[in-house]
Amino acid sequence: MPELDNCERCGRLYVRNARRICDVCRKEEDKLFEKVYQYIRKRENRSATIIEVVEATGVPEDTIMRFVKEGRLRTAQFPNLGYRCEKCGTLIQQGKLCIKCTQKLQTDLKKHEEEEKWKREREEAERRERTYYTKDSRIDD
Repeated sequence: MPELDNCERCGRLYVRNARRICDVCRKEEDKLFEKVYQYIRKRENRSATIIEVVEATGVPEDTIMRFVKEGRLRTAQFPNLGYRCEKCGTLIQQGKLCIKCTQKLQTDLKKHEEEEKWKREREEAERRERTYYTKDSRIDD
């Protein structure tokens, strides 16, 4: 049975879909997409930046970035389009983080793993140092 939900944009009740917006908002979004696509598919506009597309079409920057993030506008065809890195805000064309933030995250993870390994080794050494041996009175010497 289909689930009902409220549209994230307008609040209308609708049958839930992949985009999480109602049919009315989806049609409006499709019109905006078509407006952007008609502009950038012209040869002279293929290398336009997001700011240039916003100025020419009147479509909000966030909407254009969402089109790129969703894969509706392919960066291979339009190299100056992208969306923001979720950590630093740099313009990127794929993934969630820019290369710099990805490398920083990997470095931090590696450092954390090394610290955890050092802690485990230290705890193991302390356990060995605290081991006491007693003479078992049941065993004859």
